[in-house]
Amino acid sequence: MNSNFSNVQEDLLVKYLLGEATDAERREVSEWIEASAENQQYYEHFALIWNESKKIEAASEINIDDAWNRFRARTGQTEQQEDNSGSTKIIPLSSRMSWIRAAAVLVVVVGAGWMAYHMAWNNPAQLMAVNSGNSVLTDTLPDGSIVTLNKNSSIAYNSKPDGGIRQVKLEGEAFFNVAPDKEHPFVIEVNGSKVTVVGTSFNIKSTAEKTEVVVETGIVDVEKKNNKVTLRPNQKATVFADKDNPVKESADDELYNYYKTKEFVCRKTPLSRLVEVLNEAFGVNIVISNPRLNGVRISTTFSYNDGLQEALRVVEINTDATIQQSGNSITLQ
Repeated sequence: MNSNFSNVQEDLLVKYLLGEATDAERREVSEWIEASAENQQYYEHFALIWNESKKIEAASEINIDDAWNRFRARTGQTEQQEDNSGSTKIIPLSSRMSWIRAAAVLVVVVGAGWMAYHMAWNNPAQLMAVNSGNSVLTDTLPDGSIVTLNKNSSIAYNSKPDGGIRQVKLEGEAFFNVAPDKEHPFVIEVNGSKVTVVGTSFNIKSTAEKTEVVVETGIVDVEKKNNKVTLRPNQKATVFADKDNPVKESADDELYNYYKTKEFVCRKTPLSRLVEVLNEAFGVNIVISNPRLNGVRISTTFSYNDGLQEALRVVEINTDATIQQSGNSITLQ
């Protein structure tokens, strides 16, 4: 396989995503993904749009047979395809398996052809998507805005403004540096809330419980169900999943964007807050067991890239804590 997918090869990706590929087909896809960063990004984009489409399809009533017929009508598809030699081979009607019919749902739901990423890439007005997977990822959007995605986060967006709006959907956490454009506001949909800017830099972190927006530069509006607050630099808004009113307050620390800056910046930061961020950053469980440490504040800066052990050394030096570690479980005494 290569990055110039034919329809049959994209069919194979759908089979892979549905868990219907044979062992040989799974190996083929895995080897192709690992062959290059371009292939990895292609697969991640394809998988993201496929998964998003399944969420939409699950909430709608779509007739699979009708979807298949509309899919064929749009693409002008016949039951013939060419092999690599240029000659035509006949694809029997019986080969129209469930995974191809499921792909027809994707074209109906997304409205951009069932090979959504491929068509979006070649049609500048279509849906684009980025998924960071297990690593931090920085990408430049078509308007020049730069977004840094934390691990296990994703965005989807149109490559051209839709109705004068640059619209983005976010899942997870990202830092945005938005290119100024007064004619086309930048709107982010996240966890039932809407974040609107013109040109500014800010961080959004969304979980099942809440969404937090922290502004570094410019002005940001955060809205949920017609309840809106306006943020300026060094301010943040918290929107709880079970409440409609965003809560506005001062941004007390600079730890929120450690994944972008690769630094933990503490300015009289409570140890409990630093521990919270270290647990997230390194996937560990640090617990403060000594009540004396609850009131400790830390002022220091250290590198994310130096790893967990260096972070623990910094904590030990700045707090006189005794550290006990057993695997990912760490106790501060």
